[in-house]
Amino acid sequence: MQENTTRAGRSRAIPFDTAKLDRLMEAAGLDVLVATSKHNVQYLLGAERAIFFDYMDAMGVSRYLPVLIYPKGAPDKAVYIGHRLETHQRAVAPLWVPQVRTESSGSVDAITRAAGLIRGAGVPLKRVGVEMAFLPMDAGRALVDGLPGAELKDALLVLERLRAVKSADELAKLKTASELVIASMLEVIAAHGPGTTKQQLSDSLRVAETTRGLTFEYCLLACGSSHNRAPSPQRWEQGDVLSLDSGGNYHGYIGDLARMAVLGEPDSELKDCLAEIEAVQRAAFAAVRPGAMGGDIYVAAERQLAQITQRDCTDFLAHGMGLVSHEVPHLTAKGPVPYDDTDARQPLEPGMVVSIETTMKHPSRGFIKLEDTVAVTATGFEIFGEGGRGWNLGGSAL
Repeated sequence: MQENTTRAGRSRAIPFDTAKLDRLMEAAGLDVLVATSKHNVQYLLGAERAIFFDYMDAMGVSRYLPVLIYPKGAPDKAVYIGHRLETHQRAVAPLWVPQVRTESSGSVDAITRAAGLIRGAGVPLKRVGVEMAFLPMDAGRALVDGLPGAELKDALLVLERLRAVKSADELAKLKTASELVIASMLEVIAAHGPGTTKQQLSDSLRVAETTRGLTFEYCLLACGSSHNRAPSPQRWEQGDVLSLDSGGNYHGYIGDLARMAVLGEPDSELKDCLAEIEAVQRAAFAAVRPGAMGGDIYVAAERQLAQITQRDCTDFLAHGMGLVSHEVPHLTAKGPVPYDDTDARQPLEPGMVVSIETTMKHPSRGFIKLEDTVAVTATGFEIFGEGGRGWNLGGSAL
């Protein structure tokens, strides 16, 4: 890390590895980086997102667009352009960026200011890296107009690579998020019995996660023999299984886990089904260690999948986790989110975080799933939020 001095004169450490970012930019052929996604701007700033726009994008006739400009090899010329409603927040907690301009009101004026500041920075402008998927069309056109002759190139993977290995602080946040999601699930399961609707369960989980300091993002839940995971008036009745899969956000970092419950005692078939899923999970965990190829996780899981009785209705997925779901490491090209399996052929590194999930869509017993968050450590792996892995009993606190 390096240090820079803000306009207010206070020195702050740069929260990311500038040398690594410079190497990634050089390899990608980038002179300047223009980050505009909330998650990457948060990462590069090392600061909380703008309070007013944490959940909201739309504002009048435009949208919120934070802009972080980073010239390769010149962090002293970095600039942050934020919305005018960020002014007080950034004054209370100054940023490391030498120039902070909280003056914009929408996407076009923010990017137009950015283009002007890039031109005035005296840095090479031939190749400008942007986040194509997170740059509105009107802002993209304004950037092209403001930087005539510059080539805009997609920098999304550069930023994902930069975030691939988590710091100790990031790992702590992911662990906290995971543990709080599990605690929330177990509370909701214990507090609800027969006749509770899926909508009520989802609403209760929202309250439980929020009470624990999480930002509730979603709850996917299925009960009975149905595989439908949307909140609905469907009731959870005696003998029914319940699958809870929820994402809770802690200071920008996602806890994404799945656990199972049942109303009444699980019978032998249910015990066997969950034990088979647990065996696949454990096989995948055992492949997580520094230096192992990312694809080894799938090799181990698929070897175990071939041995279970319900293999025809069971799927396995492993993907990177952090500020967003399905970030580096990218381990499969056949999952529900399309990307290349680049990291299947690359070694895992300490600090990488992987979500490991096994899903059984049983034709008569319903949707049965475990999902865990696993961090690569110096000696192997650590599971974040390991509680509640068996059949949790619904209504046990009633």
